[in-house]
Amino acid sequence: MKDSVNTDYLMEEMYDHRSEDAEAMAKYQRNQFPFIGIKSQLRRDIFKPYLKEMKRVAKVQAKDNTDMDIIDWAFVKAFWDLPEREFQYIVCDYLKEMKKYLQPDDLPRLKTLIVQKSWWDSVDALVKTIGYLVHKNPDLKSEMAVWSSSDNIWLKRTSMIHQLGMKEETDVDLLAKTCENCLYMREFFVNKAMGWILRDYAKTDQTWVEKFLKSHEKGISNLTWKEASKHFFLEKT
Repeated sequence: MKDSVNTDYLMEEMYDHRSEDAEAMAKYQRNQFPFIGIKSQLRRDIFKPYLKEMKRVAKVQAKDNTDMDIIDWAFVKAFWDLPEREFQYIVCDYLKEMKKYLQPDDLPRLKTLIVQKSWWDSVDALVKTIGYLVHKNPDLKSEMAVWSSSDNIWLKRTSMIHQLGMKEETDVDLLAKTCENCLYMREFFVNKAMGWILRDYAKTDQTWVEKFLKSHEKGISNLTWKEASKHFFLEKT
């Protein structure tokens, strides 16, 4: 890199690391996307100097109080549009590191990333970034409720698990709402997500989770029940 970030160099460097692992990596993701064959640690190592410079530039821009977006959305779009899956992972890594610069108006952009090139790997990599934004801007909670009523399974999944790790700061009314809007489904990724978030919150308030399970027993799948009650016994009748 020279004086500023040149993401064309990053792209070229990524392609220079093509490997025979590409086929196995694609197969692991059920051949949803092609891969270059770069494993996670190497990808992060390649991206590290570029990310460092991007963060430096962002810090300067934020200090100058410029009206421009601090997040480089042109970079996000360019790399998300590339076919190989590692480029979407780069975007997820970038947004995670730059999340403090996200604004409420950026939620629709994040939504686009959720619904385009959707699979569990990219969706789950964006969840905590979205959770950070929503937690920082409570007015966005209503949008999570809207997402939970969507026909898109990935928006449903995100609406529930964006509160992962919130512990005592979990909005239980929102948790209940997003889960209730996903009951009676036969979709694995939705039912798995509900079980995941309920299991996570049970570490904070097991009684609440037990009550939620019992009061919605008919609409909760066996998978969700199993995942949610993994660390305590609660029989499903």
